Amino acid sequence: MEDEKDRLREKLDQKKKGDEDRFFAEREKAAIERLRRQNAAPAKEKRCPRDGALLAPVEEHGVTVDECPTCRGVWLDRGELETIVARERDSWLGRVFLRPRR
Repeated sequence: MEDEKDRLREKLDQKKKGDEDRFFAEREKAAIERLRRQNAAPAKEKRCPRDGALLAPVEEHGVTVDECPTCRGVWLDRGELETIVARERDSWLGRVFLRPRR
């Protein structure tokens, strides 16, 4: 009798683990699909890394940067940063980015 209970308990534990594995596999599949749809957006549209809002190009002092309208974050591409650093060679920004690499 005790042996039957142990086998039944093992079967129930296996079913429980299988259900749990299936649940998480479905959640992962849905998350992957959501990321695929998000990444399938046209390359022209840039999104804020913080909140996912569409970034708006804003020109400041001759450099076009991407600004988030919701969190007000400013995002620079490498070329934009290099333009600013070259102009600000004598400021703290220029010293940080133009110092010799070790």
